[in-house]
Amino acid sequence: MTDGMEPKTFIRFARILLYGTAVLLAMVPLLVLLDLAGGGSGFGLCPTGVGSCRNPYSAAPELSMILTVALIVVLAGVRVTTRAEHRLDRRQRGSGR
Repeated sequence: MTDGMEPKTFIRFARILLYGTAVLLAMVPLLVLLDLAGGGSGFGLCPTGVGSCRNPYSAAPELSMILTVALIVVLAGVRVTTRAEHRLDRRQRGSGR
């Protein structure tokens, strides 16, 4: 850890970052749809626009799988940091702090 930060503070900060990452990952499909609706490429999903998209059936499920796996990893990180904070609390209570 860093010199000036307590372990519990570091764990809380990491958990906040993970929650923020999860929210951003959950927003990606909405941002893609908004980009496509505005005439964009959907951030590369349909490079020539939605009207002439050659792979509309394979690109969306691929993006969905990537986002699902990323969310699972991030939420697993939240679980790990939460358990680490609880363990640290139990140790501090046991040592009489």
